[in-house]
Amino acid sequence: MTWLRALKETARTGLTIERTRLEPLVALRGACGVAIVIGLILWLESPPLAVASAFGAFASGVATFQRSWRPRPVLALAAAGGLAVSTFLGYVAAAHPLAFVILLGAWSLLAGMAWAVGPVSGLVATQMVAVMLVTVTLPTSVLGAVHHAALIAFGGLVQAALIVLVPIRPWGAQRDALADAFAAEADFARRLREDPVAPFDPQPLMDARHAASMTPRQARRRPRQLRGYRALAERIRPVLASLADPVVGAPATGPERERVRDLLQAAGTVLDAVAHAIRWGKPVRLPVEAMAVLAVPASGPMLHGAARRSALRLMALLAEVVESADEPLETVAPAHPTPPPAASSAEGTTAAGPAEREADRPGESTGGQPVAQVAPARHALLRPTVPRLVPLALRALRRELRWGSSVLRHAMRLSAVACAGYLLGSLLPLGHGYWAPMASVMVMRPDFEQTYARGVARFTGTLVGVALGGAVMALAHPGEWVSAGLAVVCVGLMYLLMRTGFTVASACISAYVVFLLGIAGEGWSQTVQDRVGLTLLGGLLAMAAYALFPAWETPKLRDRLADWLQANGRYAVAVFGGHAHPLERRPRHVRDALLDARAARLAWEQSEARAQAEPVRHRGISRRSAGAAQTALSTMGRVTMLLEAHPPDRSAPASPAAEEFAAALRVALPDAADAVRARQPLDWTAVHAALDAWRNREGTDALPVRCAELLVDALDELAGALSRGPGGRNRARRRV
Repeated sequence: MTWLRALKETARTGLTIERTRLEPLVALRGACGVAIVIGLILWLESPPLAVASAFGAFASGVATFQRSWRPRPVLALAAAGGLAVSTFLGYVAAAHPLAFVILLGAWSLLAGMAWAVGPVSGLVATQMVAVMLVTVTLPTSVLGAVHHAALIAFGGLVQAALIVLVPIRPWGAQRDALADAFAAEADFARRLREDPVAPFDPQPLMDARHAASMTPRQARRRPRQLRGYRALAERIRPVLASLADPVVGAPATGPERERVRDLLQAAGTVLDAVAHAIRWGKPVRLPVEAMAVLAVPASGPMLHGAARRSALRLMALLAEVVESADEPLETVAPAHPTPPPAASSAEGTTAAGPAEREADRPGESTGGQPVAQVAPARHALLRPTVPRLVPLALRALRRELRWGSSVLRHAMRLSAVACAGYLLGSLLPLGHGYWAPMASVMVMRPDFEQTYARGVARFTGTLVGVALGGAVMALAHPGEWVSAGLAVVCVGLMYLLMRTGFTVASACISAYVVFLLGIAGEGWSQTVQDRVGLTLLGGLLAMAAYALFPAWETPKLRDRLADWLQANGRYAVAVFGGHAHPLERRPRHVRDALLDARAARLAWEQSEARAQAEPVRHRGISRRSAGAAQTALSTMGRVTMLLEAHPPDRSAPASPAAEEFAAALRVALPDAADAVRARQPLDWTAVHAALDAWRNREGTDALPVRCAELLVDALDELAGALSRGPGGRNRARRRV
């Protein structure tokens, strides 16, 4: 992609306004926190102090709106504490320009490194730098610096207190994440009716897992309805895919396929009802028609073989999902049939397999007990508390202390641009010179697309916000209290519309700053000129810094692809190993490998999406090859998931052929990953030989053998996608 095209695409992305679900009550609560702080300080202290303290309440409120599964009061308090420290240090060093520039550079470097811990930490640290730049414009003594820092912290305390005293939809983020997971599976079931090999995005399941991570205190206080659902959601997805797949499930046409389509439609209806119940904390309400489809029919089209087992597992899992609800079950008819845990009709004679009974907790399983004897999983994934998070954060920082790290490069860019912007703003004959470095700090991100998109959005939003705010100031000439009220309105609009796009948020923030300066008696005309000019300067500095010292994702694509291949391979080895030694099958080992594969896939998709927007020629892998390789690895993961849905009985005999296949795959994976990184051809000769031996021993009708064939085909497709030159795919296949 050329630079011109990249700039056009990022500008379009930055100016995009998205439609999203608004949360007016939460926005109103955050705006009330800012109003309380401004009103109290304006009444008890002075207008300049009210302006300074308002930034603490505003920034703490912004922190609580970020996507984090930690309690919102903790986020507000953490942000307030960091802002107070930043303010104090800035005030102490403000009287000495050289000392302040050194402090600003070091503080900006640490703020940039905070992205290694996570995006929320990075954003809060960025706000600390911005507040340091804003509040130090009021000279004071050391005692006064303590006073100002206390006022900043007071804003965060007010926001945290309001969250505790006025809870609005508590546990709403966790409910939404879990409901989104079930809604995604409902959509997946409906898409499988039309496309039996439809892809599934595991992101909702990953979000649900992250939402289930909580501290011990949270685990004791969480609603009962949030316990146990996620483990069931995880087990439903492979069963749906296995039921719909024409290779391991029902035939592509005929009465059995129609029966599968009906089951998938009914499953989607049930999953949607469960998602709605979880999201709003209401009883599950199911149409009786859907439950009738999920009952074992006395006559009609019957399923056989693997499709029959998948259908029975699906029935049992859906029944368990509904029965796990804490509220009483409702239907639109007086009664509905529920699928029994075991059936003796022509459609099947066995209950759900032992894999369906595994609780999602480390080192613990239910041992294949019947459905009626198994309680929903009550275990929460333990999230470290804030004190225990410190050593984890330090380890994350140490991992990023390398020259090729995008986080380290971002920190160095941020430090250099903040210092340069502050010096340039001070030298220019304009007021409010701190606006230039503040604009740079707020738009800079570790990747190219967000930095450039936010730079365009920041300038456009600032232009609109300052123009509107300045027009109001010019026409109405509001006093201190009216300006304070208008500032609170702008904050409320920003909180409400923050997720619609950075342009809208920037416009609200700019108008908010205009009205805050109106409280302090600043002239609106000077504000408009200074704000627009210095914001443009800050945005240009941020963009120039990334162009001169970039951290491109494009050269890392092969590394991400190799990591995904290895993670997928470990997942496949774990699943095939379970078929090789059923008695030694370790579901937790398979589960951990699946989570690693999901994380590797997410890392690849994020890198590939960022690389799409970069003005860099492909280095080692073209877009077409990257797309084909992604399809091959997605197929590899899907095939493994299909086999995971059909675990062998622990009493089944061992399979030496399956063990040889898993061993051949395990041995071939490291060399294959190295070949991907080194742009060398892939060699799957040993894997093909193990598959041929497996076919000769057990034939091609066995389900594990068919899945192994599909997996090897996916590996061949990967080799073809990464081969170079015309006819590379054919040559790769001949080599293996």
